[in-house]
Amino acid sequence: MKKMLLVLALLPLLAVCQSRKQRRAEEKENKIILTNLQAHVKYLADDKLQGRRTGTEGELMAMEYMSRQFSSAGLEPKGTAGYVQEFDINEGKQYEAATTWLSINGAKLKVKEDFFPLPYSADGRVEGTASLSLREKGEPWFWDVKELLEDNKANPHFDISDALKKEALSIAAKGGKALLVFNSSATEDNIQYNRFDSTAPLALPVLYISKAAAKKYIADATAIYDINLAVALVAKQRKGRNVVGFINNNAAATVIIGAHYDHLGFGEDGNALDVQGQVHNGADDNASGSAALIELAGLLSRETAKNNNYLFIAFSGEELGLFGSKYWLDHPTFEAKPNYMINLDMVGRYDTAKKLTIGGYGTSPLWGPLFTATTSTGLAIHFDSSGTGPSDHSSFYRKNIPVLFFFTNSHSDYHKATDDWDKINYAGEVAIIRYIQKIIRAADDKGKLAFLQTREQQVGAVSLPVTLGVMPDYGFTGTGMRIDGVSKGKLAERIGLKAGDVLVQLGEYKFVDVVSYMKALQHFKKGDKSKLHVIRDNKEELFDVEF
Repeated sequence: MKKMLLVLALLPLLAVCQSRKQRRAEEKENKIILTNLQAHVKYLADDKLQGRRTGTEGELMAMEYMSRQFSSAGLEPKGTAGYVQEFDINEGKQYEAATTWLSINGAKLKVKEDFFPLPYSADGRVEGTASLSLREKGEPWFWDVKELLEDNKANPHFDISDALKKEALSIAAKGGKALLVFNSSATEDNIQYNRFDSTAPLALPVLYISKAAAKKYIADATAIYDINLAVALVAKQRKGRNVVGFINNNAAATVIIGAHYDHLGFGEDGNALDVQGQVHNGADDNASGSAALIELAGLLSRETAKNNNYLFIAFSGEELGLFGSKYWLDHPTFEAKPNYMINLDMVGRYDTAKKLTIGGYGTSPLWGPLFTATTSTGLAIHFDSSGTGPSDHSSFYRKNIPVLFFFTNSHSDYHKATDDWDKINYAGEVAIIRYIQKIIRAADDKGKLAFLQTREQQVGAVSLPVTLGVMPDYGFTGTGMRIDGVSKGKLAERIGLKAGDVLVQLGEYKFVDVVSYMKALQHFKKGDKSKLHVIRDNKEELFDVEF
């Protein structure tokens, strides 16, 4: 009896000792994780990777690093070639200032701002003289579309692109060497550069001069102008590469954990917020998330919670429009049977003032109870119910998969060359990783999580006076703006728009892509009414819109 009492008396002490031992082991492991995070971010955000722009040598180096780390963690390769899943990104026809130019009387116009070639322009160089009122054989010709627009104001079938091609063919047959198009009227002409236009090149270069440039450089209808121009259009395509690794627990469902590892390179894609030409290392965006992905792979390979499998995906092409995550979902490398998805994007700048934002809180009814029951290891947290946003979890939400998005919020170095490894809060990132591990453990015995639709964030760098409430499909390679998703309760849903619809015109403004769609919206204000032209099932439909 005395021995029994002694054992009972010692039990609390043994429990305390065991707790201390576990805490010391975890503290030791946390130090290792912190050191590893520093090494991962330092490598991925090093200048030698040149900003990890999708399709570059730097991205390839980052892909190889992620593959090696997945292998070291014991992950099973689940790409199409080892850990790697390669995909194509069609960039359409491109032109650059070095090979496409226009000068008038020695003044060099700015490409894209003052002029641009049409996508069906011939390549080549032309020098000569031209007048607005005279057309001579063997010289460039001007064409003011003012009359054409006025004559077709009431013509619902008028297509400015078809008219331009017809005129260019006529001018080439008459001996014109180039066509310089401008519009002196106040009427919207809808002449735009559609990089995905598949029309075969015409017999002569065709360039469009903006209204402002026309007023500045060719205002005198009686003058003779010296013209020097060149056009070089190149069809461009690049490769993106997802990195995919798997922990097989022989479970019925799989938890997907992802982070994009690509960044901006030298800002060539126009998505940098500072000077183009500098290396954008992207330490927080998203070397931090990629590093966390690697460390979570190591932790979950030793995890006792085994009621789910774990699939780790390092996405590329995120900065271009979620290309990698969309591609994997459309071309899964194996039948994963996803339970839920966790996305890590910019998790390296935690501070208590800005807090850790956890998005996707409303995408499953189980997230609330799980987070309530899980201690946050001292982190200050802001919960966001939305399952959408400008990162890869949106792609999974669109497939009715519950998501969580971990994000330590934006900062002054976002998309700038100053986003470097020494500004990362590594201790804060360790705490976030441990918190995610706890959430995964808490969800382990809950079975397949139910999905809920949530409100949707409006995404875009441009501040618009009105919106339709849709998510653009940035990977669409046709003419117009295809809808990837419709926000609940917003204008688009109320008028009956749906995912897959291609928006081609609003009022008098036509659009060929997401950019021209955004520009068209800037012409409207709240209370305005208009007609929206939509291609659905290969047929054009009209919708009444009131903002």
